[in-house]
Amino acid sequence: MINTVDVTAVDHTGFAVSSLNESIRFWTEALGFTLERQSEMGGDFLHQVTGVDDPNVRTAIVKAPDGFIIELLQYSKGRENGYAPDSAGAIGAAHLALTVKDIHAAIARVEAGGWKAKGSPQPIPGGPRTGTLTAYVSGPDHLTIEFMQPPVP
Repeated sequence: MINTVDVTAVDHTGFAVSSLNESIRFWTEALGFTLERQSEMGGDFLHQVTGVDDPNVRTAIVKAPDGFIIELLQYSKGRENGYAPDSAGAIGAAHLALTVKDIHAAIARVEAGGWKAKGSPQPIPGGPRTGTLTAYVSGPDHLTIEFMQPPVP
């Protein structure tokens, strides 16, 4: 018999970034998250947890208006470890979906900060989310964010 993991909650989502300052700016200024704290860590503990050789990392915790936590991690040797793919369709690519009140305003805010929309808002044509407007935007380091604007009842 296979044992199951008793997951009780999602604690946070983490993203490795090339510039902690640029990423903090994106999450706070463009997306409206709150900067909660910053720290640094490294050494054997971090190596044992992550498997990253000689890791030193600067971190920031940003919080969404609903309380969801994002951890941003700038590793000292991050550029040597490679980059996430730019294409949302690449194997291993991931995205985070955020519910917004006004998708066009959200995209304008991202673009005003110097980042870009990957596509244009389109309504979901069928299923349980019919009519929800959705579009992807790209932040620093090709992080993909999906904006979702539910239809007005």
